[in-house]
Amino acid sequence: MAQSHDELSPPAGVSRRRFLQGVGVASAGAVIAESILARAADTPEASAPAAASLPPGSSAEVPITLRLNGQNRNVMAEPRTTLLVALRDRLDPALTGPKLVCDAGSCGACTVLFDGKPACSCLILAVDAVGHDITTVEGLGKPGDLNPIQQTFCEKDGMQCGYCTDGFIVTLTAFLRDNQNPTLDEVKEACHGNFCRCGSYPHIFAAAQAAAGKFKKA
Repeated sequence: MAQSHDELSPPAGVSRRRFLQGVGVASAGAVIAESILARAADTPEASAPAAASLPPGSSAEVPITLRLNGQNRNVMAEPRTTLLVALRDRLDPALTGPKLVCDAGSCGACTVLFDGKPACSCLILAVDAVGHDITTVEGLGKPGDLNPIQQTFCEKDGMQCGYCTDGFIVTLTAFLRDNQNPTLDEVKEACHGNFCRCGSYPHIFAAAQAAAGKFKKA
């Protein structure tokens, strides 16, 4: 809509040139602001309220198959689900040997063998474990058929509360398969990623040395 001559008249004490310059700047600013708002309306952030209005119970879970303890197990997991959560909470029956403690890869309670190597399952996404061979403590031995380190843990009283025990057993199983006659310092170094809050380290190390030479090489 065109403005009248009176609407464009400068107030008293202001030159017409100065007044028109000010009007031009204000108009340009309004056009720029309108353009920015229009662009913002087209960004993904602008559609966030619509995404938030998805019906309750909606899920991004996808079916995956994990190779666990020599068997293929089907699991429904979100892309953000860790291997640890998948093992403990998404399987039926669950594999509860790996424990959720620090959830940051610093305590070793959730250790599994990932293609034969110790790894913290809380730091691995379940979807990234597809196609790999995963072994939990349940796959190393069972009552009546314990593996050597499980047996010596019992004989040497290598646990107190037992919460860290599964992680130590998994770690030491991998270590002792490759090291048939380790020194005490080598055993300690192998366990550096596992933490025992009860302080059972002397018994754990003794169990490891007692089991040395009893594993077949990997």
